[in-house]
Amino acid sequence: MVITIERGAESQTCDGETIVVGLHGALIATQIELSIGLRIAIHVYLTDKRAAARVVFIDAEDLLHGEIELDEPGNILGVSPPLSDLERTAVDNELRIDPSLDRKMRNAAFR
Repeated sequence: MVITIERGAESQTCDGETIVVGLHGALIATQIELSIGLRIAIHVYLTDKRAAARVVFIDAEDLLHGEIELDEPGNILGVSPPLSDLERTAVDNELRIDPSLDRKMRNAAFR
């Protein structure tokens, strides 16, 4: 995605990366330092959608990482809808490890 950072009359553009996404915003990594309250514009290549947002949190240890809140919530980032309970149960059942295999792995680790 491309992020345009608006600082008064000046603006800077850089590539950005989403770390965690949601319908209301995202945790992002940028190439330009962020500050709380900073207004940004986002263009997501994957969905070809654009949105205005503001920075609501920055990582004190890394000013290139922050959380943004979209001005108008929406699926501009291509978020897949959450699984229903029925779908989640099916996925959990597929991923469940055979208990006998689990025991064998634990026993092998202690030899």
